Amino acid sequence: MSVRPWRDIARRPCRQIMVGNVPVGGDAPVTVQTMTNTPTTDVKATVDQIRRCEEAGVDIIRVSVPDVESSTALKQIVRASRVPIVADIHFHYKRALEAADAGAACLRINPGNIGSADRVREVVNAAKANGCAIRIGVNAGSLEKDLLEKYGEPCPEALVESALDHIKLLQDHDFHDYKVAVKASDVFLAVAAYQQLAEAVDCPLHLGITEAGGFVGGTVKSAIGIGSLLWFGIGDTIRVSLSAEPEDEVRVGFEILKALGIRNRGVRVVSCPSCARQGFDVIRTVQALEERLQHIRTPMSLSVLGCVVNGPGEARETDIGLTGGGNGKHMVYLSGVTDHTVESADMLDHIVKLVEAKAAEIEASSAPAVAAE
Repeated sequence: MSVRPWRDIARRPCRQIMVGNVPVGGDAPVTVQTMTNTPTTDVKATVDQIRRCEEAGVDIIRVSVPDVESSTALKQIVRASRVPIVADIHFHYKRALEAADAGAACLRINPGNIGSADRVREVVNAAKANGCAIRIGVNAGSLEKDLLEKYGEPCPEALVESALDHIKLLQDHDFHDYKVAVKASDVFLAVAAYQQLAEAVDCPLHLGITEAGGFVGGTVKSAIGIGSLLWFGIGDTIRVSLSAEPEDEVRVGFEILKALGIRNRGVRVVSCPSCARQGFDVIRTVQALEERLQHIRTPMSLSVLGCVVNGPGEARETDIGLTGGGNGKHMVYLSGVTDHTVESADMLDHIVKLVEAKAAEIEASSAPAVAAE
């Protein structure tokens, strides 16, 4: 039995597919995705953006392929990327064929939107020939006309029926390497649709609250929607859709996973909102530390609290702790134990060095033992 059963998440069982060399579904870790927003034809700008996302920890990146020039550029982008590329295709089936040939690991399409049965067959055959997965992307903002007439408005039943219709088109061609999304900007609609779909299919599910908004508002909506589904055990890959830089989407995605204990990467910061008791400027200190510790990938915890009310208690639960004290001297805790003090002027550099040293220690202890020569 789990030591802390209130933290346990029973993940929905599903089939596993491969997106390039990244497993999605089954017992694979929940992956984090984003999408480039540079013109795909600008290969350098797109690859530069992909690099920033890779540094942030992204697992899979989607790239829009709206025209033949983008298809040509995609081949270079795929070769340059260190993570699998999903080609985002809308309506034009030839772009899907070109993207598959260009080396895309996955095609994001709605089979019912790309034309005749023959065209669907061509896309499926291209995917099979090139080892591409397919993501069916249902969106409340672009539901089929007949479903809108049937249900009167976008609703969970309409999104799920659309997804099942698209799935059938692939299954009719004996294609099963697909994952599905039923996104909406309305959190309630998206969550209800995913819950219904999770009971109806056995494929991996791609989670997202589409058009969520700017950095703050979109983060809140995504955390509520994606977070609640993950807490229910639903979801195998996620994309946080923000009107912000793609690397910010990646960071928010990982923060959602970290908050639920599903996946840990980098430093988990526990910090107080600050008050008149604070011994140092907590807000600015946390902002500076988060910025300076972005390069740390090793999972670890850091508590930053302004005073001794909750500081010692939180520090006992983290790898490194900092608690504000009087006269510009602050207490530092290592592995939950009081260790030494640090002056305000030296505090930031000191904590960064401690975190870097702890990360190196954790990495060294987890590395396979080198066989004696």
